[in-house]
Amino acid sequence: MNKGTVKFYNDSKGFGFIKDADSAKEYFVHSSGLTEDIQENDEVTFDLQEGKKGLNAVNVKLA
Repeated sequence: MNKGTVKFYNDSKGFGFIKDADSAKEYFVHSSGLTEDIQENDEVTFDLQEGKKGLNAVNVKLA
């Protein structure tokens, strides 16, 4: 389980980006990968899953 911060999230479009706390890499997150509602600057935990364009954050929940 990774930890990070929601850098950007557009609720109406259903996607955003999470910045990993350890590596500082940014991962795409889609609304289908959320277990709870998130907003920008929220601290979250997440898993990574291979998507069409690289790794995506999934099982995202508030930390």
